[in-house]
Amino acid sequence: MSTTAVDRSETTAAAEAAQTRSTPCADAACRVLDVTIASLMLLILMPLMVAIAVAVRLDSPGPIFFRQRRVGRSLVPFTIHKFRTMRHGASHDVHRTFVLGLISGHRPDGADGKAAFKLSADARVTRVGGILRRTSLDELPQLWNVIRGEMSLVGPRPPIPYEVEHYPSHWFARFDVKPGVTGLWQVSGRSAVTLEEMVRLDVEYVQRRSPWLNVWIILRTIPAVLSTRGAS
Repeated sequence: MSTTAVDRSETTAAAEAAQTRSTPCADAACRVLDVTIASLMLLILMPLMVAIAVAVRLDSPGPIFFRQRRVGRSLVPFTIHKFRTMRHGASHDVHRTFVLGLISGHRPDGADGKAAFKLSADARVTRVGGILRRTSLDELPQLWNVIRGEMSLVGPRPPIPYEVEHYPSHWFARFDVKPGVTGLWQVSGRSAVTLEEMVRLDVEYVQRRSPWLNVWIILRTIPAVLSTRGAS
C-alpha cells in the first residue's frame, strides 16, 4: 500500500487537530525512552526469545518469524515482525472478512462476548501460537521495530492496509503518532474491548501523549499481560 492509497482529503481535519498535540520535545523524550527500554528488554529477554524461536520451529513447519505490511505514522507503511503463531501458508481471508465486518458496524461470525475485535476461535493458530497470543509473547520481535524507529513502545496498534482503506474519517487521528507495541487500550481490556472503543482510546492517547503517560502505560502493561486479561 502506498501513502496515497487512502484519501487524505477525508482526514485533513482530524490530522491537523492531532498534530497540534505532538511536539518535538515530546517526540524526542519518547524516542529516548523507547530506545533505552527496548534495548534493555532485548538484552534481558534474548534467552526467552531463543527458547520461543525453538518452540515455534518444533511445533509446526514454517518460518520462525511472521512479517506483514502495516500502516504507521502519517500513513507510511512498514514491515512488522512477530513470532509466527499460525500455520505457515494459512489464508488471511477469514481475518479480512471479520475485521471489515466490524469496521462496517456488523457483528461477524466469530465475535465473542463484548464483540471483541479478534476472532474468538481461529483454527489457523498453532498450539504454541495460542500460548504466545495469550501471553503477548509473539509481540517481542517488535522491539526491533522500536529500535529502528518504525514503532514506539506505546501507541496505537498498526493496522493492516486493507483495514485503513475502510476507516471512517474520524479514526485517522491515530496516525499522528508512531504505532506501539502496547497502548492505552491494551491496559484497558486488550481484545475484550470493542473496535470502536479501541479507536476511541487510541485517539485519547494521541491527545494526552507524554513520556509520563508512556511510562504509566508500560508499567500497567506488565500486570495486564501476566493476567492474560482480554487476551486472545
